[in-house]
Amino acid sequence: MNENRIYLDNAATTPLDPAVIETMVSVMKEHYGNPSSTHGHGRKVKNIVEESRSQIAKWLNCKPSEIFFTSGGTEADNLALRGAATKLSVDAIISSPIEHHAVTHTVEEIAEKNGLPLHWVNVLENGHIDLKHLQELLGKCTKPLVSLMHANNEIGNMININEVGELVHSHNGIFHCDTVQTMGHFPFDLSTDNVDFICAAAHKFNGPKGVGFLYINKKHRIPAEITGGSQERDMRGGTENVYGIAGMTKALEICYANLEAKKDQIQSVKEHMMNLLTQHIPGIEFNGDPAGESLYTVLSVSFPPNDAGSMLLFNLDLAGISASGGSACSSGSVGGSHVIQAIRPNSNRTTVRFSFGKFNTKSEVEFAVEKLKQWYGENSVASL
Repeated sequence: MNENRIYLDNAATTPLDPAVIETMVSVMKEHYGNPSSTHGHGRKVKNIVEESRSQIAKWLNCKPSEIFFTSGGTEADNLALRGAATKLSVDAIISSPIEHHAVTHTVEEIAEKNGLPLHWVNVLENGHIDLKHLQELLGKCTKPLVSLMHANNEIGNMININEVGELVHSHNGIFHCDTVQTMGHFPFDLSTDNVDFICAAAHKFNGPKGVGFLYINKKHRIPAEITGGSQERDMRGGTENVYGIAGMTKALEICYANLEAKKDQIQSVKEHMMNLLTQHIPGIEFNGDPAGESLYTVLSVSFPPNDAGSMLLFNLDLAGISASGGSACSSGSVGGSHVIQAIRPNSNRTTVRFSFGKFNTKSEVEFAVEKLKQWYGENSVASL
């Protein structure tokens, strides 16, 4: 990590844990066989892949055969949604306008290609999904495919997976839940959770980029999107990212060994920033439900309109503070955040997402707020 900068963009990606680096380097040095090869070198590497699969399944309380390795969350979302629409005889798709674009863009394409109706469930003013409207939409379908994320990557609002899954399944639906932001941050028990598909990206929990996984409930069988080999039990062609898989498994091991302590530490940093911002910046508002059903790593802040707004992210960067105006995947979009537009239409406020990880400290937050006070405090100079 760069000690000269403060990193408050952990929802975009997280720094590699040193123990993860050690694990990956060890595998790189000692194991170079192709896991599809039947000789000794290949079998050793295949064992790393399968042991990783078994460990992940153990932590999630599911079967190893239900875990499929991917390049990350976007591929996992695509594989689940396209496969379900192709093979599971769904008659409609239901999602929300505040999903990650890996979901919204994909379901739009699937609906158009397959001639399926696409319904958008309403979002309440506080950013939560309108469950009454969801129930109404479910009642109009025979076998819907429902995709709702566990925690929103921009405002942090969370759904109750079991509650939503039970509602979906009571209407004969298929439930896909994007858990990219919560994997490694919350416990899962897939033997009881009412979900058909969940996904993960290792770089969101201090693991490497370019690797993740998809859980597919054993009740379902969907087709591969990447063909050309029999890897991942014919679900994903191509030689496995062995080093990434080993690193991801180590990262998840560290997460679940220290889950509550890590949560308490990160939560305290988030709450400290909320308190300081409320105390020192008049007119500050928070998007979503940060003190309620919300991801403890994310804080979406809406700053009062002034001349500083248009240059805020730029000046935070100059001050050595890395933060985001929304999800990293859409940071180059001239249209702004679709999530903020959904809950704050026509707002003239500047929104910044601060997101925290286990390496952040309260002193870093205090430094960031001191900088923000220069531009938004009672005695600030608005023009920058």
